[in-house]
Amino acid sequence: MLRRIPCVLMRGGSSKGLFFLAADLPDERAARDRVLLAVMGSPDVRQIDGLGGGDEQSSKVVIVGPSERQGIDVEYLFAQVSVERDRVDTTPNSGNMLSGVAPFAIARGLVAASDPETRVRIYNVNTGRRIEARVQTPGGRMTYDGDRSLDGVPGTSAPIELRFTEPAGSRTGRLLPTGRAIDVVDGIPVTCVDFANPVVLVAAAALGKTGHETKDALDADRAWLARLETLRRGAARLMGMGDVAGAGLPKVAMLAPPARGGTIASRYFSPATCHTAHALTGALCVSAACNVPGSIAAQIANPDGGDIATVCIEHPSGFVETRCELQPRGADGLPAIASASIVSTARPLFSGMALVRAEAFAS
Repeated sequence: MLRRIPCVLMRGGSSKGLFFLAADLPDERAARDRVLLAVMGSPDVRQIDGLGGGDEQSSKVVIVGPSERQGIDVEYLFAQVSVERDRVDTTPNSGNMLSGVAPFAIARGLVAASDPETRVRIYNVNTGRRIEARVQTPGGRMTYDGDRSLDGVPGTSAPIELRFTEPAGSRTGRLLPTGRAIDVVDGIPVTCVDFANPVVLVAAAALGKTGHETKDALDADRAWLARLETLRRGAARLMGMGDVAGAGLPKVAMLAPPARGGTIASRYFSPATCHTAHALTGALCVSAACNVPGSIAAQIANPDGGDIATVCIEHPSGFVETRCELQPRGADGLPAIASASIVSTARPLFSGMALVRAEAFAS
C-alpha cells in the first residue's frame, strides 16, 4: 500500500529538493526521517526508487510551517538526506534551498502576497537564526520570471534577496569557534569560521592544489579527498563539535587568489564532493572571513586588513556576490557584522503527491 504526501520539487539557487508543509509529515523525528528516506529513495547510490537526484545537491528537503514567534511569518527546517547512508542530517542549513522558502510559503497560503514585492520573515530551526526574504509579487502574485542570472543555473529568473540577521556563531556561538584566526591541523594552517554555517577554510596551495581545478578533477582525486576529510574532522574537534564522521558540518572551503577578476576563488565541499557552484551560506562565511585579520581568506583577499563589504567569489560555475553590513570593530579587531545578504533565484519544478510505501510510517 502507498501513502500520499503533498510536496513540491523546487530548485533553490544551484540546488534542488522537496518542500513539504510540516503538517503533512510525522511529528516524531524518527518517523519523519524514515518517511524522508523513503521519499528520496535512500540509501541507494542512484536513489532509483525515490525522488532524490543521486547527489548531495539534489537530495535535500525543506519543511515549512507557520510560526508563533513574534516578528516571524514562517519557520523552516532543512534536512540533508544522505544518498548512500541511512541518515537524515538536520545540523546544517542550506542557503540555496532557503531561496525557495518564501515562494513556497506564499504558494501554500502561509503568507499573503503584496504588490509589487513581498517581505517574508523566516526563522531557521536548524540554526536559530532569522532571515528576511524579498520576492517579486507584482499584482500580489508570485512570479518566477525575471532577468536575474545565477551562475551554475541555466536561464534567468526573478531575483530573491536573502538577508541573514546576526549570522555569526550559528552553531558554535562564536564567529571564530577556536578564538584564533589560524589553527594548525596535521601541519596545515586553517581558519575555522562559524557564520551562517561553520566552515573550515584552507589555502589551496597548502593542499597541493591551485584552487582553480574543476569539480570533476577534484572529485576524482579520492586520496586527496580522504586527506581533506581528515583535515575537516580534526578542525571540527578544535571547534568543539566532536567527532563529525558522517555529519554534514563543518563544511570545507578551499581558497585561492582570484583568476577572473573576483575577490577570491573558492572550491566548496559538502563535505565529500566539490559543489558544482557554491553554497550560499558558505559564500557568506568566506566573505565574513575576508574581514577577519590574519585569516586564510584575509591573507589571500585582504592582506591590509580593511573592511570589505562586498565580496565576489569565483567558483567552478562562475561567480557569487555577497554583501555584509559592517559595523565598527571591537577591541579584539574582529568584524561586527549585523547582517549579510545575497541574491538568489528559485522556481517550482513539480507539484503533486509523493507516493511512499506504508511501511515507512510504521514504528
